[in-house]
Amino acid sequence: MDRLEERPFLSPSRCLRRSADGPRSSPYISATSLARLLTGDASCEWAAWFKAHHRDWDKPASDFDQARWMLDHTTLLNRERERREELGYTVTAENQNSFRLRGSSATLAGKPDLIVVKGGDAVVIDAKTGKTSPHHAVQVIIYQYAVPRALEQYRDIEFRGHVSSPDSNVGLPVSAMDGEFVEKLGALIRRLASETPARRVPSAQECRFCDITSADCPERVEKGQGPEDGVTEDF
Repeated sequence: MDRLEERPFLSPSRCLRRSADGPRSSPYISATSLARLLTGDASCEWAAWFKAHHRDWDKPASDFDQARWMLDHTTLLNRERERREELGYTVTAENQNSFRLRGSSATLAGKPDLIVVKGGDAVVIDAKTGKTSPHHAVQVIIYQYAVPRALEQYRDIEFRGHVSSPDSNVGLPVSAMDGEFVEKLGALIRRLASETPARRVPSAQECRFCDITSADCPERVEKGQGPEDGVTEDF
């Protein structure tokens, strides 16, 4: 476990700059990273802090089938788009919805899969090819917050949210994006935007899907390294 209080302060431009190409001129944070941390699906704020402050870094090899995912995601997205258009919605997709919302401490970035509008009804939609998770819903709530603030054509519009997957559909009311949510979101962004490195929580589960290698994070727990087994006669 990292103990930051025992380490000298390192600015973002010096912190573990072994393979990363950076630093950024100002912190840049994705909605996806925030959603996982807000729900506890991820616990290592340092990983998100590192990505917020660096442009590029060496990534570990992955057996993830990117082509298959893109095929499945596009199929699901087209199905949802066609359904909404048949219902009379005006639909914009993916890159049309890309946003950057600049605050005083950082830039929040994201790209909702679909934004659909019909009269007074506006919905931001994300399509997920696998089993839905709580962080998927939170990611959409972040979009509900950011889209009307970042994209001029949607200024002052209140959005519902929707998570679409092959097995389920999760609807999120306008009220899901309330003052308490915005407060928690803002607090997390400010922590990740700080020059002081965020806390690390290395573990086999946490590091398993992390795309930062040991070149930049020496405390990374590599595949095969798990918790030690102890023995007791107490039970």
